[in-house]
Amino acid sequence: MKIFLKRLNDAYHFETKNERGDIVHLDNKSEENPQGGSPMDLLLRGIAGCSSIDVVMILKKQKIELEDLQVEVDGFREEGAVPNVFKKIHLNFMLKGDLAPQKALRAVELSMDKYCSVAKMLEKAAEISYEVNVNGEPVK
Repeated sequence: MKIFLKRLNDAYHFETKNERGDIVHLDNKSEENPQGGSPMDLLLRGIAGCSSIDVVMILKKQKIELEDLQVEVDGFREEGAVPNVFKKIHLNFMLKGDLAPQKALRAVELSMDKYCSVAKMLEKAAEISYEVNVNGEPVK
């Protein structure tokens, strides 16, 4: 895996490109008009995407098709610390469709505890928690 980065302006706007040519823009969140996500923002997007891919894959193997899957991620950083890393990350998985709540919960558990590479990397630095809701109802 290789990523290429190119500076696009005289400030902090960068373009990153992978070997397939997919482009993601980066910028400094403190800029007045940022033109991309911050690197820390992309970490949270990464854990949401990685775990969502796992959840969909696990449910598809069980022949369960989702109507919708959304994930809200909150990252909490230690104020004033340098470096200012995430200390806690919380994900809220919201699934819709004809599926048993326990199957949804198990799919999320498998992703977060076993399969999601991003979660496994980030858990070395941050406490990661999650909750699961199916059709608007929390799953315990």
